[in-house]
Amino acid sequence: MALLTLTNAHLAFGHVALLDHTDFALETSERVGLIGRNGTGKSSLLKIIAGLEKPDDGELRLQQGLRLALVAQEPVLDPQATVFEAVSEGLAEVKSLRARYEAHDASDDLDAIQTRIEAMDGWTWEQRVTETLERLQLQPEAQVGPLSGGTRKRVALAQALVAAPDVLLLDEPTNHLDLDAIRWLEELLRAYRGSVLLITHDRAFLDAVATRIVELDRGVLRSYPGNFAAYEATKQRELADEALARARHDKLLAQEEVWVRQGVEARRTRSVARIKRLEVLRTQRAARRDVVGRVALEVVAGSRGGKIVAELEDVSKSFGDKTVVSGFTGTILRGDKVGLIGANGAGKTTLLKLILGQLDPDSGRVRTGSNLQVAYFDQMREALNLDATLADTISPGSEWVEIAGQRKHVMSYLGDFLFAPARANSPVRSLSGGERNRLLLARLFAKPANVLVLDEPTNDLDIDTLELLEELLANYPGTVFLVSHDRRFLDNVVTSTIVNEAPGIWREYEGSVEDWLQQSERARALQAAAAKRGGAAAPAAVVAAPAPAPSVVTTAAPRRSKLSFKEQRELDELPARIEALEAEQRALGEQLADPASYAAGKDAAALQVRFTRVEDELLAALERWETLGSR
Repeated sequence: MALLTLTNAHLAFGHVALLDHTDFALETSERVGLIGRNGTGKSSLLKIIAGLEKPDDGELRLQQGLRLALVAQEPVLDPQATVFEAVSEGLAEVKSLRARYEAHDASDDLDAIQTRIEAMDGWTWEQRVTETLERLQLQPEAQVGPLSGGTRKRVALAQALVAAPDVLLLDEPTNHLDLDAIRWLEELLRAYRGSVLLITHDRAFLDAVATRIVELDRGVLRSYPGNFAAYEATKQRELADEALARARHDKLLAQEEVWVRQGVEARRTRSVARIKRLEVLRTQRAARRDVVGRVALEVVAGSRGGKIVAELEDVSKSFGDKTVVSGFTGTILRGDKVGLIGANGAGKTTLLKLILGQLDPDSGRVRTGSNLQVAYFDQMREALNLDATLADTISPGSEWVEIAGQRKHVMSYLGDFLFAPARANSPVRSLSGGERNRLLLARLFAKPANVLVLDEPTNDLDIDTLELLEELLANYPGTVFLVSHDRRFLDNVVTSTIVNEAPGIWREYEGSVEDWLQQSERARALQAAAAKRGGAAAPAAVVAAPAPAPSVVTTAAPRRSKLSFKEQRELDELPARIEALEAEQRALGEQLADPASYAAGKDAAALQVRFTRVEDELLAALERWETLGSR
């Protein structure tokens, strides 16, 4: 039996229906990921289920005694309370029962109170609060008022988690959490005995947690069993079928429009039915709510800088007794896509300022490249004037913005980021969190730059926009510094990572987050093996550094053999072959993404087979190029 059921729900703002007479049910022990474009009504749906808002029409039914807890995007907390007090508010009922039991009031049924406390695991509520605070790296004595928005979000999350409700409602729970906290939250939700309904655009998080995906699309809720990867596969087939059906409908409509304009034939009595069918087709076409447009992202690359962006040698930086960077050495080249990974407060911003020459080190040497044009994306949105209009935010005092050497009207440019012309003169404060992030991206990409610094750009962005942003950054010719806790986003963009592994200790790794995690696992395995063989712990250097590749772990470097004539010729030809394979791979990918490829008579399966084969050939060519090049 469902824990809660929403039937025939309707909710509209203006002429747009966010919920269009749709249904939803949540079963016991389900973990449902609610996804959809920004502004489609996901947060409103969560508030309706939590009882904070009412739909215009429809019915919400809950099981008797069902306990729900909601963590909103912008939580409301008592600014005068300590963090411990704020989090313990999630256990208000337990605290009240304990106080009544310990007061020994003769009018109370102490046996019943004791039974209720035990059922809610209330004897150790202080321990539950303390453990949750430690997991989310929260200071229990800190006052809530001065806390940053991200820290306040973690306090609200802790408040809901300690209550252990039957249904946990989470609106963007991973925003501002670091990777360790996100992985802890994944484990907690997978082991959670209640049901979970969450809104998130973190695809890796959805893959790890969700047992079902529900998409809010054009006012209707559609359910897909499984995690996000399963949803993607099913959705691709659905979109192809939908595009084909619409193409057939539009073709029939066009034929009927031609027929009705022939005049005499259309006025005959026996053709009345055909005219009525045409009217139905017109009505259906007019009522069709097409798929929401996609953001058109384009960035101005700016002038070409030098080959080296920054070179750091044994750089250290401290603030008082706290060492933020200790002995860091690294080189950043033009075109590098660098992900910075570390817990909140580890010093990612400080390291970035050192790299870009905006902060002097206490010791060591920093050499920055020539002609650096840096553009910033600020995760706290402090750069936005809430009273300014959208148009003035993009292009103050002018109706035009220059993109890639071409003038573009600010209305058209805002349209590329899915802002309707009617909203161009609206104040920034009227935007949702996701819309403000989109506006920041629009302003960022309107500025010429050869270095992009993106601090948590993925917060509140919908999945379609995330994928387009990934593609843009991957093809961007300049240098990118990316601070994000979205693992899938990092994996799809970065070419290297700089990771905080201990206070002040930063190390650079080639590859993505997944590569770094695999290297870290190998390092721990080596440490354990070394400790087992020697009966003692491995040296600290072995603990911190990843395991070297097998080809490097040798007592002496192997002698490099000279390439034969045939091998040298093969090496010379490989770059052209790799380029050709990459071009074919891109072309095949575009065909597979085009719904027309799935129309009748088209062999989409053959395209997929060739795409896989090209991918294998490209990987083999890259590995061969690396092998021959190293010799």
